[in-house]
Amino acid sequence: MILVTGGAGYIGSHCVISLLEKKYDVVIFDNFSTGHKETVETLSNYGKVKLVEGDLNNYQDIKSVFENNKIDAVIHFAAFSQVAESVKNPQKYYLNNVCGTLNLLRAMLEFDVKKIVFSSTAATYGEPEYIPIDEKHNQNPINPYGQTKLFIEKIMDDYDKAYGLKSVRLRYFNVAGADEQIRIGEWHDNETHLIPNILKSTFGSGKTFQMFGEDYPTKDGTCVRDYINIEDLVNAHILALDYLNRGGETNFFNLGTNEGSTVKEVFSVCEEITGKNIPLEVKGRREGDPASLVADNSKAKSVLGWNPEKTLENSVDSAYKWESKLQNM
Repeated sequence: MILVTGGAGYIGSHCVISLLEKKYDVVIFDNFSTGHKETVETLSNYGKVKLVEGDLNNYQDIKSVFENNKIDAVIHFAAFSQVAESVKNPQKYYLNNVCGTLNLLRAMLEFDVKKIVFSSTAATYGEPEYIPIDEKHNQNPINPYGQTKLFIEKIMDDYDKAYGLKSVRLRYFNVAGADEQIRIGEWHDNETHLIPNILKSTFGSGKTFQMFGEDYPTKDGTCVRDYINIEDLVNAHILALDYLNRGGETNFFNLGTNEGSTVKEVFSVCEEITGKNIPLEVKGRREGDPASLVADNSKAKSVLGWNPEKTLENSVDSAYKWESKLQNM
């Protein structure tokens, strides 16, 4: 049985549906601060999934999951992940992300569960020193969110050395898209991601998409990001779990496509997929936005056998279909 923390959220729910399709039994642990109970109801149609509502900051909540279920491994998504919010309220991020993970690891040790796949981030690298970014790149986060993820990675190294707790840390670049069958998708009450925000501008009246900065040293002046499809991303988690089950050592991998797209290119794809002229307002740069972030994904390919297959167009198409469904819910 696999414990998925944050399994009612965007990435966690897609991972759960993939696990269920591969006949794993799953326990979702979520406090629903950003996830949705409706998502769990959908997931329950596709396999054996159990929901435990609780908070990682309450040790008894997470301990009870291990007491009442035979957990074989953990996939850990539960975290706050808004960069701007982490700058304004770092305490919220350190308490939730770091202290919550410490409680999870404590429970794993208490019940002798020694395998965890961890949702990390490219934000641990900070300002890129070179592109594409490989796993040898220095880790020097420039915001509290990235710091919390790096702290957890370092904690996991110490837990491996001291207790033999094996981890795979997956450093995401920009995740995009929805389940191809449009059963679930990205559903944030305060959406900050580029693609759903562009697509939201095609619904309702008068909403204008704001583009920040067109004077970057890139081919069209807008920021370049590496957009990895959600289904490709969760496939890497399944492969990471298989890697640990085969006795793999603690490791870390970038998850990206090895290609970058500018904001203007993404905007054009969104107009093409939706068939709409999307109202646009260009504003000044946002503080802390690097010009380019692109992954070198060769390590994940060679060690995990992972190979992302979906295009930016695939991601935008599924995201638009999901957004259309969400607008009618």
